[in-house]
Amino acid sequence: MILSLVEVNTYYGTSHVLQDVSLGVAQGDVVALLGRNGVGKTTTLRTIMGLTPPATGGILFNGREVRAEPPWNKAKMGLAYMPDDLRIFSDLTCEENLDIAAYLVKRKGYWDKKKVMDLFPVLAERRGQKGLNMSGGEKKMLSLARALMSNPSVVLLDEASEGLAPMIVRSLAEAIGTIRSHGMTILLADQNLKFCRRVCDRGYIIEKGQIVHEGGMEEIWQDQEVVNKYLAL
Repeated sequence: MILSLVEVNTYYGTSHVLQDVSLGVAQGDVVALLGRNGVGKTTTLRTIMGLTPPATGGILFNGREVRAEPPWNKAKMGLAYMPDDLRIFSDLTCEENLDIAAYLVKRKGYWDKKKVMDLFPVLAERRGQKGLNMSGGEKKMLSLARALMSNPSVVLLDEASEGLAPMIVRSLAEAIGTIRSHGMTILLADQNLKFCRRVCDRGYIIEKGQIVHEGGMEEIWQDQEVVNKYLAL
């Protein structure tokens, strides 16, 4: 496994949010972390990235224990994070948002500005537009493109499909397929089961901060009892 969590426990104050969470992501896989809003998906990704450090447990990246590493070190090691609130620099242009990501991490690899704009042509059209004036879908694309600019080994995507029109979701699914074809590993936290079925190999279902089910995406899709219990709105 390129990324593993081993019995991770994370707290917000006295609130025990993640409870003995264990999961693994193999090199080149796209893995879903599924669940309704508020069950711990975002906290899991923030914990991996070091933004909400765990109290106990292990986080292994490329076979190395990285639980105590700060987020900027994890970024340099090859972890990238697209948060659910995107964190686009609203006063910078689309192109400047991409440039600053490449400048800060300086990892060399396949992805550069031309390639991410080829992946998301709308970013080339909006290259001089400030983040403040971009649509929600454009900001999602920019946030993902910005993550790719660091040429990571693993990308953490939080609620990638949330709030997007169906046509944009289809385009995003195709983009994730292209990203994967270039060797990228992805852990994707989302509640859109249909979207995850299209792009992911395996899935973990989280409920009240605990992993309650895992399996292949097609298996999860076919298990109506599990879907109704943990995923149906």
